[in-house]
Amino acid sequence: METFDAGSLGVKARWRAGELAGLAVALRRPPVAGLLSGRSPAQALAIIPRLYSLCAAAQQAAAAAALAAATGASAPPVDHRGLWIECLHEHLWRLLLDWPQALGLPGEPAAFAAWRRARGDDGVFAASEAAVAAALQGVVARGRERRGAAGVEPAPERMAAADCLAALRSGEAMPEIDDLPATVATAHAQRVAAMVAALAGLRGGQPCPPAAAGASGWGVGQVLTARGVLTHAALVVDGVIADYRIWAPTDRRFATAAPLARLVAGRRWPDAGAARQGLEQAVLALDPCLPYSLEIADA
Repeated sequence: METFDAGSLGVKARWRAGELAGLAVALRRPPVAGLLSGRSPAQALAIIPRLYSLCAAAQQAAAAAALAAATGASAPPVDHRGLWIECLHEHLWRLLLDWPQALGLPGEPAAFAAWRRARGDDGVFAASEAAVAAALQGVVARGRERRGAAGVEPAPERMAAADCLAALRSGEAMPEIDDLPATVATAHAQRVAAMVAALAGLRGGQPCPPAAAGASGWGVGQVLTARGVLTHAALVVDGVIADYRIWAPTDRRFATAAPLARLVAGRRWPDAGAARQGLEQAVLALDPCLPYSLEIADA
């Protein structure tokens, strides 16, 4: 079986006079077009989940929608429950494990482990409610207002498969999706709200369908994930893939250092250790979907 490298993210900065400066990001992603060009749609669908260990179900759903639209095939069935569970996995991982650590507080690894054990059967409903309750309790314990879950809307999303298709056919730039949080606190509150919404979607059996559009051999598929809008686009010619592109939230948020710089602008830290913790919070606010490393030089 072929193995694939999911890529990596490196973040560097200098701590100087109480502030972070010289922010730089190095994002390395899989060369999707090179890996999939010349393969059949069926081969691509087997490869794509192995390229992306996080949000693999969403990646496959977006790919299936794009390839079906490109070939004029019927829309494939969607595992709505699986997509909601995957969203909850990402929210709970962050809110029970990563965010507490970034805030210098104890996490809830036992609650997360209990949820993961139950997510594959009907016990997922009760386990999800318990895990979400633990995450909300942790938010309150950290001094955050509970309205972070009930009074703050999740980040705005825009599904625009038809607009993306039009851009691809005309050779224009893809439409922008403005989903960057204004502050670290806003990102945290939106994550809490999105977690509660995902639980409601799972509990209520709500659909989580991909959007799709296709013409002239091009197909676009989009899925809402825990991190935002995921877009796949495929060009299929004579039954094989001639071009393949993926736009994920991580690609938008870490294409440059500007979004990170905005989140740390004007903040001061007493030492390099505190600055590193602040940068960790800013990275979590932008929520990369792949392993990352932080490096802070004391300048």
